[in-house]
Amino acid sequence: MELSGEVAIVTGGASGLGGATAFRFAEDGAKVAILDLESERLHAAAERIGALAVPCDAVSSGAAENAIASVAEKLGAPRILVNCAGVAPAKKIIGREGPSPLADFEKVIAINLTGTFNLMRLAAHVMKDLEPGEDGERGVIVNTASIAAYEAQIGQAAYGASKGGVAALTLPAAREFARYGIRVVAIAPGLMGTPMVSGMPEDVQASVLETIPIPSRFGKPEEFAALAAHIVENRLLNGGVIRLDAALRMGSR
Repeated sequence: MELSGEVAIVTGGASGLGGATAFRFAEDGAKVAILDLESERLHAAAERIGALAVPCDAVSSGAAENAIASVAEKLGAPRILVNCAGVAPAKKIIGREGPSPLADFEKVIAINLTGTFNLMRLAAHVMKDLEPGEDGERGVIVNTASIAAYEAQIGQAAYGASKGGVAALTLPAAREFARYGIRVVAIAPGLMGTPMVSGMPEDVQASVLETIPIPSRFGKPEEFAALAAHIVENRLLNGGVIRLDAALRMGSR
C-alpha cells in the first residue's frame, strides 16, 4: 500500500517512536492523525507536521471509539494504524518493601497490551468494509512489541509480559484479518534513542552500548519510522514480528 493519500493513525504520536513515524508518514504524503493523551505536546506535534491531533486514552473503549470516528469524519476512513503508545517502568516483582503492587502490573498491561488491542479491533472494523486495493488489501496494522518480549531483564517483568503479549497477538490477528485484506505486523525495537533511554545515567548508557554488536549505538526513531513505512508498502510482510535491534541480546540485568 502506498502511503501517499491514505489516512494513517499513529498512537503515541506526540513524541518518541510514534512522533518519528507520524513525521515520516506525513512526509510521504499520508493524511496523519496523531492519537495521544491530551497535552500541549500533542497539539504542537500535530501542528508541526500538519497532522490531526486527536486526544485519546488508548485504554478507554469509549475514548478510542470516539477517536476513530473523529478521524473518519475529518480525514476519511483509516487504512493504516501504527500503535506506538506505551510505558516502560522498571520494578522488581519482589522489592525491598515487599511484593510489587498488583495495580502497577495491571497498568502496564493495560496501556501496552490492552491499548494496542483496543485500537486494533476498532481500526480493523472500519478497514474491513473499505474498497480493496491491489492483492485485495484494505488495511495495514503495525504494532510495537520489544526485544523485551524475548529477553526481558530483571525489573522488566510487567513490560516484558505486555510486549510478549503484543508479539503473540500478531499471528492470530493476521490470520483472522486475512479474509478482510488487512495485514498485521509487529516491530520489536531494541534500545532506541528516545527520551526514555537518553534519560539513563551516562555510565549506564556506556555499559549498555558495549553490548550492542553493530552498529554499536542506540537506534534512531527515524529508523523505526522507516521500517514502519516499509511494512505498509511491502504487501508480503504479514503475521511476523521484526526485530530492530542491531543483533542485541539482552542479559539478565
